[in-house]
Amino acid sequence: MSSLKDIKSEIENYANDSNLSELQIVEKLEKHYFDKKVNENLKLYKKGKKKVSEITKDLKISPRKFYAILEKKKIGHNKYKKD
Repeated sequence: MSSLKDIKSEIENYANDSNLSELQIVEKLEKHYFDKKVNENLKLYKKGKKKVSEITKDLKISPRKFYAILEKKKIGHNKYKKD
């Protein structure tokens, strides 16, 4: 519990030093750690060790959003036609 208090106080101190609010800082941290987790999963996806369904379950995103990330990062993947 004390570590959480330390994190809160660090965020408050950083907010006082910068022009950002606490919520903006938390959003930036969330984006940073989400991107970090995505990059780890992309490495496993490229090696074929992890499937799309496993990755989307871990990241709690839709497959469509994951495929958009793949296209954004120019990583090849199979597209299936809806016939």
